[in-house]
Amino acid sequence: MPKTAFTDWTALPKVCLHEHIDGGLRPQTLIDLARQRGLKLPHDEPVAVGRWMADNANSGSLVRYLEGFAYTVQAMATEAACERVAFELAEDAREEGCVLGEFRMAPQLFEPFGLSAEAATEALLRGLQRSALPSGLIVCGMRQMAPDATLQAARLAARYQKDGVIGFDLAGPERGFPAAQHRSAIDTALAADLGLTLHAGEADEGHHVIAAGRLGARRIGHGVAVVRQAAGEAPRWSDIAREMGLHFEVCPSSNVHTGAAASIAEHPIAAMVGAGLSVSCSTDNRLMSATTLCGELQALHEQAGLSLQTLADMQAAGMHASFLPAPVRAGALARLQDWKAANGL
Repeated sequence: MPKTAFTDWTALPKVCLHEHIDGGLRPQTLIDLARQRGLKLPHDEPVAVGRWMADNANSGSLVRYLEGFAYTVQAMATEAACERVAFELAEDAREEGCVLGEFRMAPQLFEPFGLSAEAATEALLRGLQRSALPSGLIVCGMRQMAPDATLQAARLAARYQKDGVIGFDLAGPERGFPAAQHRSAIDTALAADLGLTLHAGEADEGHHVIAAGRLGARRIGHGVAVVRQAAGEAPRWSDIAREMGLHFEVCPSSNVHTGAAASIAEHPIAAMVGAGLSVSCSTDNRLMSATTLCGELQALHEQAGLSLQTLADMQAAGMHASFLPAPVRAGALARLQDWKAANGL
């Protein structure tokens, strides 16, 4: 498809629902924090660090993609670092036109480096709250950890719910670690009335999306495999997901880098929209995928052929699906509606 004449992607009021804080560091910030921690990086210059992270991530493997986090988590393992990274990430999103953001982290990952999950959570919340962007924190449990550990993560999320934690997620390697193994954590999050989003259908088959929905998830991280099903096979996973009212947090560049999609042009997001699914677009990990939300939307427009109307509708879908309070969602939707009216949409 020829390049579009539309260039003002920052002006479009946007929502980002799926951004991992430990994957969203500015390269210079990673360098600064690594030096403070005595951690040696593959490079000590911002452009080179960013390129190394992106090259390592763009491997076609989710497992390889996750390797870069060994550096970022260790570098972030102080309260000051967590607060700085969270603040900068929210500000980066705001400066490119986000009007609502949700950022996620597994605080337990810092514990081997001497920072408690509680202290990390409090620091991350302080950082997000310093930003002018309306935002919230989603606490992740890591699905490769024991169920007792993810249960503790869910309890942590519930403990800080009144302080800005809005949801719970299961992240980490999907294949071989089904969400149902962590039923106690999921039930704890639901009982606390936290928003529940689960990674599913990224590195494993689409029926795991349906399983996540039946466990109580309102949103699905990635979920691109939901439209990959043999012709004639019934019931259709996409039909069930639509009937369940699931919302999909799709991260196109990340999906290409992990091998969940062959390219942006061939990304399943168009098929997901065509199947009537509720879909939004996020960045997943800005550092690892060397991306921005504006860049993701522009790529979907120019390479995948999604219209400006479709991309605007995806922002509305994400705002409706947000775990943030109703007044925050309403404010974001009002700004989007004003933009759409001004642009004839």
